[in-house]
Amino acid sequence: MEPGTRLVFITGASSGIGQALAARYIAAGWRVALVARRVADMRQWAMAQGWPATQWAVYEADVRQEATVAAAAQACLQSQGLPDVVVANAGISVGVDLSLAEDLAVLRDLMDTNVIGLAATFQPFIEPMKRRGHGILVGVASVAAIRGMPGHAGYCAAKAAVVQMCETLRGELRGHGIRVVTLAPGYIDTPMTRANTYPMPFLMKAEDFADQAFSAIEHGVRWRVIPWQMGVVTTLLRWMPRWLFDAIAGSQQHRKKQRRT
Repeated sequence: MEPGTRLVFITGASSGIGQALAARYIAAGWRVALVARRVADMRQWAMAQGWPATQWAVYEADVRQEATVAAAAQACLQSQGLPDVVVANAGISVGVDLSLAEDLAVLRDLMDTNVIGLAATFQPFIEPMKRRGHGILVGVASVAAIRGMPGHAGYCAAKAAVVQMCETLRGELRGHGIRVVTLAPGYIDTPMTRANTYPMPFLMKAEDFADQAFSAIEHGVRWRVIPWQMGVVTTLLRWMPRWLFDAIAGSQQHRKKQRRT
């Protein structure tokens, strides 16, 4: 396929990982469909990059509202065509205390954004990709999906659901030429993580993450933890005996945070 003809559709594109991925795809000669709640900010940022007007477009959507995602997808199909890659990146990290009744609403928001939002992002493109016979769906999960961490019951559960949903889709769509890639970022330097007051091992620049994510998507890998050092950590966590994990997790301070990517 000639440079400049390939198209990527990215949600949560107005900051952090989404913005870095958009810039990486543009640098590789792709066209980009940028989906964000803050459309004016997104357009201002894109124009400041000096990108050719024919290489990008911005669509407004809140992934918690499926109708807005569907409208953005249809607008993309009509004006730019069917994407080759769809990246469901929009998400939030919110601490949850399940002893508090009011945090049930927080939990619902987490699930609506991270899980239903991912499904709503993929849904409009699955049948068209099937008919075309190829495409890549990318779910941005987290290393938090591996084990449940104190203070983050909702976020860990939501990102674990992302991993399982992508795995399910991978099996369902394999015979249709559609690949499903699951990315599990560790600590990435974004507006979301800059407010953290605790140590963040192997902190990575968003641009470096985007480089590695771009390569993983291009190769259609099934699962990739970025950076690799966090991959080692997640492997250890995955196989750690429950009694040992419970002892370590139980000693951790209960932290509550609220950040939207």
